[in-house]
Amino acid sequence: MQNDLFTKHNDNPLMQKIEQECSVDISLKMEYPPVAISIGKKTIQTNDGHVTLPIPIGTYGNFSFIQAPPKTKKTFFISLLSSVYLSGTNNFGGNIKGHRTNQCLVHIDTEQGQWHAQRVFKRAIDMSDLDGTQCYFTYALRQIGFKQRIEFIEYLLKDKIKNTGIVIIDGIADLVSDVNNLEESNACIQKLMEWSAIYDCHIITVIHSNFGSDKPTGHLGSFLEKKAETQIQLEANTVHKDWITVKCKRSRGYSFDTFSFKVNDLGLPEVIGDLYDPLKNNGKRH
Repeated sequence: MQNDLFTKHNDNPLMQKIEQECSVDISLKMEYPPVAISIGKKTIQTNDGHVTLPIPIGTYGNFSFIQAPPKTKKTFFISLLSSVYLSGTNNFGGNIKGHRTNQCLVHIDTEQGQWHAQRVFKRAIDMSDLDGTQCYFTYALRQIGFKQRIEFIEYLLKDKIKNTGIVIIDGIADLVSDVNNLEESNACIQKLMEWSAIYDCHIITVIHSNFGSDKPTGHLGSFLEKKAETQIQLEANTVHKDWITVKCKRSRGYSFDTFSFKVNDLGLPEVIGDLYDPLKNNGKRH
């Protein structure tokens, strides 16, 4: 018997708690983690026949990250994802779909002052056609230190906002003093794993790419690559200079197809290309 292989110790409650929370029973049938936000669908063969599943950008209980060089409209892409999560689908997101019932979206900007951050937050609401005041919580944390930012996010998740679905942190480099600080970078990623698991949410973070490289910056970027569910890369489109190409660089599940978006004449981001044909269905989403 497997239990006979273990020495019996009943005097360590902490280890017993960890054992209970972290033990994986291989005899149980485990369902795929519920999807928070997806793009497109994929049909796969299972023991129960063919099953069509959403291709996840992120699932609840995990975290992902977006890497991008400067001037690749990453805040516009964040607005696009935010608006789709809030509304489920909309006329801007193509096949991107939000999967939420009554979960809330927490959007944290660490780089901009309140006026500029508000423009980003309001853009998401304008695109979703929703009154987001009951489910969309927005914060600009530029004026506080990196340790306080971590403490404040933990306060929000633990004590302030119940039923959080997605947390956006733009950008994660401001949760450490230096992206090449090994200890702080490791601790930061540990917090992402802890928060996403404990509060059953999906966390989307943003980090810059190294100059002239497709690698995310610093030790922090390296830890993100190792631990994230999905790694999304933004880059300038090589054919259309006003388009931004979105690639799934790595995924623990099924990778989504590459697509592009642009900022339209109204200053709003919209998916273009194969995933968005405005001539179909009169521009409406299903």
